Amino acid sequence: MGDRRKVDELSLSELEEALYRKKYTQRRQRLRRLKNAGRIVEIAGHPPPNPDPPPLLPPLPNATGALRRYTLNHDAPLPASPPANAARRLNLRWVFDKTLVLVEIGAFFAFLFLVFNFLDTRQELNQELAQLQNQQSQELALPTATPTPIIGVAILPGGHKPPIEGRPPEQGEAGTIPDHLLPIINAYVPPPIPTPGPEQARRIQIPTLNIDKPIVQGDDWEQLKKGVGQHIGSTQPGQTGNLVLSAHNDIYGEIFRHLDKLKRGDEIIISTERQSYRYIVRQIDVVLPTDVSVMAATTYPSVTLISCYPYLVNDKRIVVYADLAGPVGDTG
Repeated sequence: MGDRRKVDELSLSELEEALYRKKYTQRRQRLRRLKNAGRIVEIAGHPPPNPDPPPLLPPLPNATGALRRYTLNHDAPLPASPPANAARRLNLRWVFDKTLVLVEIGAFFAFLFLVFNFLDTRQELNQELAQLQNQQSQELALPTATPTPIIGVAILPGGHKPPIEGRPPEQGEAGTIPDHLLPIINAYVPPPIPTPGPEQARRIQIPTLNIDKPIVQGDDWEQLKKGVGQHIGSTQPGQTGNLVLSAHNDIYGEIFRHLDKLKRGDEIIISTERQSYRYIVRQIDVVLPTDVSVMAATTYPSVTLISCYPYLVNDKRIVVYADLAGPVGDTG
């Protein structure tokens, strides 16, 4: 029985179904007329068309959201293969990236080479300075010290900043100096170098540390470049009082680098033009740079060795005290 509902009462799918059946019926009627007119020939083995139309498949829902990216579009053209120039650009980019990596690796190894070369050069320079100081130990014309009191000194000699790779050594203190001492330090002027004399200290030997170096007068920045410096105003070798000697530990030959390896009872030999004197280590201390009391005069013959400490830090001083045992060769 036919559907007698009004068009307005039908849904969209029912309208599509009705239109589909109407067109199918019209097509069947047209084929029937053509067959009656002899214009259609039936072929054996091929069944006549189904008088009932096949069911109309429901329309597929349109994909929305992220599913639209995966919907197969048969009408869309296939993606074209990348052009040859694009592939060439990709190859050039790959070569460029690999070249940059090689350049960075080369720069890193070049930096390591420069660092090792600097360290090796620094070691060679210290060795050359040590050899030069050994040659000067017998050739220096040394002056005679004129006694001056050890007063007005606010800081121990030998101070310098830790060495920095690629820069020359810099004088100054690595540690913090009290503010009230800064005016005294800034105003301090080293006394003049005294005239030469045969009783002046000119050589120091420390067999335990394999040290054999010249002694120069003065312990300021320029004098300590030449070797071990005697503080002007300190006593002469073998005499009553305190003979104060200073040297650097990590620059200009690193003469006093290993003072911390000395032990009580080790021997120190101080020579003049006429005589050599043997001192015996009594004590080793580490003090602040402002502890100038270690330079004070004594009532007995002694020698005090001073250097920056620790190695490559230099914010303190290492002090070695030794007492006179007698002239070298004197069996007492």
